Amino acid sequence: MRSMVPRPAAALVCLTVTSSLAGLLSGCGPAAKAQKPDLGSGKIAVLLPDTASSTRWESDDRRYLTEAFKAEGLSAGDFTIDNAQGDPSNQQDQAEQAITNGASVLLLVNLDSGSGAAIEANAVRQGLKVIDYDRLTLRGSASYYVSFDNVRVGKLQGQGLLNCLAAKTPRAAHPSVIELDGSPNDNNSAEFKAGYDSVLDPLYATDSLVRVGQQSVPKWDTLQAATIFDQMLTRAGNKVDGVAAANDALANAAITVMNNRGLHDIPVTGQDATVAGIQNILAGEQCMTVYKPVQQEAVAAARLALELREGKQPTETTTPIAADGHNVPSVLLTPIAVTRTNIKQTVIKDGFRTLDQICTGRYLAMCKADGLT
Repeated sequence: MRSMVPRPAAALVCLTVTSSLAGLLSGCGPAAKAQKPDLGSGKIAVLLPDTASSTRWESDDRRYLTEAFKAEGLSAGDFTIDNAQGDPSNQQDQAEQAITNGASVLLLVNLDSGSGAAIEANAVRQGLKVIDYDRLTLRGSASYYVSFDNVRVGKLQGQGLLNCLAAKTPRAAHPSVIELDGSPNDNNSAEFKAGYDSVLDPLYATDSLVRVGQQSVPKWDTLQAATIFDQMLTRAGNKVDGVAAANDALANAAITVMNNRGLHDIPVTGQDATVAGIQNILAGEQCMTVYKPVQQEAVAAARLALELREGKQPTETTTPIAADGHNVPSVLLTPIAVTRTNIKQTVIKDGFRTLDQICTGRYLAMCKADGLT
């Protein structure tokens, strides 16, 4: 893998020519230094991270960002949306190509803070404005951050798990819990964990709950998640009463492992309100998920990007968020807990998920039983 340190443009070598030809050759070679972008008309470039950590990046963010940019009056040629497919070097190349193609604003979902900070530093040096989208880049150069209150997301997960444990009959006297945390190089993971641990830690301290396993999952990789969870479950003697999983994909990995071991009806948390997550809730295999209205996030980011593109001072209400050395003005949206009792009133009502997506195969009967259809 190449170094993520921003790379200077290669020296442009041109032959000595007469003054009449110099102008024609002054831009020879692809590595000519990019001109400072025009803030009034430059493009807006969005860099998404992958398709593995969550399905949301392609199924939700791409479509909502596209809709939001078009609603602001931009044409298809005024913005680009690229996905790095989990490769930091690929994301750096996409950023550099966007700069070469005349971007004036960069919306970045970093793969990790180190590579993200390098991308942002290079963009700012070349006159671009940068917005951290959904994930905060520690030691980065973003002018703004648009996301959800991620600590609040974790608190909803922690309280949701407690509610589901309390509703079980019979209720375990000292329920055992496994925590399946998100990627250690994603700052959001730390905030999610801070949120659910703020709810669960006081109960661990009094032995009202017993934490029998806790481990993070590199790059949110679901195959690794299944292996990690399987190993923790083995160490716990195949006994677990609840699982604090950081998102729906990790939750599904844990559910698959438990089903293979004949363990059912174990409360599991999630996040992103994916189709699979909602189906797992209907099947009684997942306790809850957290719905983050991505459409609101995309609209907020698009409006902010347009203001920065036009050289305006943004008017949005912001909260300063510490980014390891500096504070970033942040637009933080409100997440919503989803259980089987409010699926219709949240993700279905908003059009975030449709009945045609959810109520398929064996889930059709469950949808009817729950009054969704």
